[in-house]
Amino acid sequence: MNDPISRSGLTTAKREEEKVKQEKEILRVGLVGSGFIAAFHLKSMLGVRNIAISGVYSRTQAHRQHIVNLATELGLGPCSSFASLDGMLEDDAIDAIWILSPNHTRLDVMRQIHAAVMEKRSKVFAVACEKPLARTIAEAREMLRLAEEANLNHGYLENQVFCTPVLRGKEIIWRRAAANAGRPYLARAAEEHSGPHAAWFWQGDKQGGGVLNDMMCHSVEVARHLLTDPAKPRSSLKIKSVNGTVANLKWTQPKYASQLTDRYGPDVDYRNRPSEDFARATIALEDEEGNDLMIEATTSWAYVGAGLRIQLELLGPEYSMEFNSLATGLKIFMSREISGDEGEDLVEKQNAEQGLMPVLEDEAGVYGYTDENRHMVEAFRKGKRPAETFEDGLAVVEMLMGLYYSAEVGKTVAFPAPELEDYVPMVARVGA
Repeated sequence: MNDPISRSGLTTAKREEEKVKQEKEILRVGLVGSGFIAAFHLKSMLGVRNIAISGVYSRTQAHRQHIVNLATELGLGPCSSFASLDGMLEDDAIDAIWILSPNHTRLDVMRQIHAAVMEKRSKVFAVACEKPLARTIAEAREMLRLAEEANLNHGYLENQVFCTPVLRGKEIIWRRAAANAGRPYLARAAEEHSGPHAAWFWQGDKQGGGVLNDMMCHSVEVARHLLTDPAKPRSSLKIKSVNGTVANLKWTQPKYASQLTDRYGPDVDYRNRPSEDFARATIALEDEEGNDLMIEATTSWAYVGAGLRIQLELLGPEYSMEFNSLATGLKIFMSREISGDEGEDLVEKQNAEQGLMPVLEDEAGVYGYTDENRHMVEAFRKGKRPAETFEDGLAVVEMLMGLYYSAEVGKTVAFPAPELEDYVPMVARVGA
């Protein structure tokens, strides 16, 4: 049988042969982006072997230097600051790129990586991208095409798939419960907090939407992951239909809209250009045997509690699994007599400094960043295909666009849905 030829023009065997040649003792990573998520990834990489953070590029020198200093402090360097992306790509000390920059920059970053590799100006052989992969299906397809054409190994950074409770819970459910009573059929996922960290998250055209795009990408993929037989690929589940709802519950109220403008400036104008702060999804799927499966998901930026809350459930014929990130074993109480600066030292998106507070003693591990990065580094270093690739990132964007379209037209959207190929959510349309 002839070996199939990929879109890059190489046979599967040839691609694997080249990847084996690329096996590295240490994977030297360059970061694109220097914001909150870059710092979070760095902290998680303390638990990752065989990695060095060799470079960082972003537009602001002070922000780059902060990441360089943090990498040095954590013993992950030596790390260099690069004033241009091409400068970092063309440095022989960089093997792989982690794209951690804002959503609206990611496709241009990928185009530069593609050009540098194709023109043999760069020895980079792998790329990982934060969630979501892109703002539209067209952009996501282009991200995948560029990675494949440049023969780059690629990974989609969806941390909740690698959350320690998810890894352990799924393993137990499928090994003990599903093996006896049958596969799970319903996954529920919810994520909510009081709002994002930076101005661009609140701008629909830059971010690609509101909370549905920002956080539902987590929920639909971790739910799909939990429903997938561990012995089969994620593609073994077929999306049949999606139904979505979006709403503006909190941040369009005059008081809170003014807070956003005061905090981020006139470019965040929630009176005239709001993004949804609540989203709900129902997704119908079927497995290879034709069994009906369901995902229920909700996300919001309108939750005021201790901090970021993730709730997951998996239900089957004779069993269930539950996880709540704020139901921690460690809690601390501080009376009103104790005061201090606002911060996020107890839990991400922390909303209070007093009272009974849950504490996540290892956020990077519980949220999945440590195992996510460990998995990607080992896959790239050994030339293997990661468990989450740009193909999965594209599938997530397809679900998100279906949900936005469903919310806009007020009806369930059946898949496949070719009308979504060029669709842009209403909140992301410039001038809408």
